[in-house]
Amino acid sequence: MWNLSFAPPEVIEATVLTRLPDAMRQPRRTEWVDANKPGHVMDSFLEGPVFDGQGNLYVTDIPYGRILRITPDGQWQLVVQYDGWPNGLALHADGSLWIADYRRGILRLDPAGSGAPEPVLAHRNSESFKGVNDLTFDAAGNLYFTDQGQTGMHDPTGRVYRYTRGGRLDLLLANAPSPNGLALSADGGALFVAVTRGNQVWRAPLLPDGSISKMGALQTFFGTSGPVGLAATADGGVVGAHASLGGAFVLNARGEVTHFVRSPVGLTVTNIAFRPATSEIVMTESSSGTVLRATLPVTGAPPHPLR
Repeated sequence: MWNLSFAPPEVIEATVLTRLPDAMRQPRRTEWVDANKPGHVMDSFLEGPVFDGQGNLYVTDIPYGRILRITPDGQWQLVVQYDGWPNGLALHADGSLWIADYRRGILRLDPAGSGAPEPVLAHRNSESFKGVNDLTFDAAGNLYFTDQGQTGMHDPTGRVYRYTRGGRLDLLLANAPSPNGLALSADGGALFVAVTRGNQVWRAPLLPDGSISKMGALQTFFGTSGPVGLAATADGGVVGAHASLGGAFVLNARGEVTHFVRSPVGLTVTNIAFRPATSEIVMTESSSGTVLRATLPVTGAPPHPLR
């Protein structure tokens, strides 16, 4: 007879990998800070970690419009600073960085160049986006991204889009209370979405025609905020950073919480990425401008090879 058990998750203690140098911190109030962290003075808000093929780690600094690079030996470099609010990052097969910018839409950046990000998609037809948040590519080169804005339980109208390689924009989801991070399962057959204000991770099968079906809540959490960034695991599960519980939850393919990765500094763990071909994760703890690291018992899903 099969017995279902609900064991408490094993706790993994994260450690500090690196922190934003003091010389690169800019403590002041900005329009983004006033809107999202009222009454606060902030020197940074890190998000969007992604590795390139040389082992460099890129992160965004939302309120100050910065894309930053952390080299394998721990050096922080300013790649670009521009008039925008960059959030999620994704590495394209051609080596460019694609940016989900809350203010300006989907942008493209050559990290080896010296220019500002170029616009890819600024609106849907003649309608502005609510405020895009995160993005990822599939094996066919299609781009999936969330349009979160200020949606929540009071206004469950957040959206998820797919922008095809051929230039078509498909609306996949239009009723999410704050869709944030997203990830594709290791086999590319399912889409995970972090629904921050609903405090859930949603999952939907991807059908052969590209549409989604039977989207449901894979796991439900608690807290004043909710899951934010996601990273898929090689065994069909997903890891979700939680923005008010001080860490990240590891979910297996059934949605069971097997591990909790706990932050040693701050509670605002906003996003997560696997170091390619390893079981090591990095996480952004945004309130302190810190990048954390931990080793999990499962490896990250390999990048979907571009067909």
